[in-house]
Amino acid sequence: MHHWKNGQRTEYRLKWRAAIIWELAHENKTPAQVAKDLHTTVKTVKKWSNCFEDQRIAGLYDLPRSGAPAKFNVQQRCEVIAIACDRPINYGFHTHPYWTLHILTEAAAHHTQGPKMSRSSIQRTIKHNDLHPQNDEMWLYSKDPNFREKVNDIVSLYLHPPKNAVVICMDEKTGMQALERKVDPQPALPGRRGRFEHEYIRHGTQSLIAGFEITTGDVVAQVRSTRKADDLLAFMEKLAKVYPDQQIIIVWDNLIIHKDSPSGRWRKFNEPHNNRFSFHYTPIHASWVNQVELFFSILHKRCLKWSSFRSEKELKEAVMAFIQHWNEEEGHPFNWTFGGYSMQNEPKEAA
Repeated sequence: MHHWKNGQRTEYRLKWRAAIIWELAHENKTPAQVAKDLHTTVKTVKKWSNCFEDQRIAGLYDLPRSGAPAKFNVQQRCEVIAIACDRPINYGFHTHPYWTLHILTEAAAHHTQGPKMSRSSIQRTIKHNDLHPQNDEMWLYSKDPNFREKVNDIVSLYLHPPKNAVVICMDEKTGMQALERKVDPQPALPGRRGRFEHEYIRHGTQSLIAGFEITTGDVVAQVRSTRKADDLLAFMEKLAKVYPDQQIIIVWDNLIIHKDSPSGRWRKFNEPHNNRFSFHYTPIHASWVNQVELFFSILHKRCLKWSSFRSEKELKEAVMAFIQHWNEEEGHPFNWTFGGYSMQNEPKEAA
């Protein structure tokens, strides 16, 4: 009790109550004398003395308080949640694509029963239910009727690549811009982020065609000014030279140029190569199934995003230099996973 009465970190109310008990028990003062010394009433002194006698130290703590009665009932809060999960246009806000706290408060005032809810009450309601109606994120939904089968086919190639075959995830990164910053980027300093000037000069674009070998992480690439059928055929010839003795399994998307033309573009290409090439297509609107997209993300962040290029030639050299560095120093397979549903990877299924 003495420690509580004189403790520097003890709450004031507990120190004051401990002082009452101390003076009663250790200084043998009467309740009236203690009330006079501590500038309180005899009734208060007796109250805390009785609490201490009944519960000892625990009696000096405040009991939990029930708080003020709820002003808004559960139904009204559920109505606010329902509004927040809808679109503003359905409540007359045609110029607002998503909710703000202000217009959500207005909508609740006109479309819920009971007393009007304040902005802070609306905010507490959506926060308590982990709702973020003011934020949106990109979502790409695949309407491919064979989505599951195609994903399982490709993932089975990732997990169990056939023997004497290479699996190449392939795609094009078009429109890489040779942007020259008008002012040289500034490096980061203690307490300040790196900065780059928003004004730039355009020097044209280049297109990258790349194939990512899933078991080694090696990248085969070419950079050209165009992305046409001839460019793609030239890249395929390059792949055939890099892997001269193996079956080559290509994973790519559903671009028209990737499909066989009426003239049989890929059939004619494949014949001189002993039909070593086979093609697997990702589901429609599901390019994320293709592992080369991960490499493109790395390339963009580390080679393109913050750089300044004075010509298309400089851009091409930088991209090819980064890919060479990747192949020689950093190349590695990706630990690719998919969490949408359980994959059908039993040996029977994979066969």
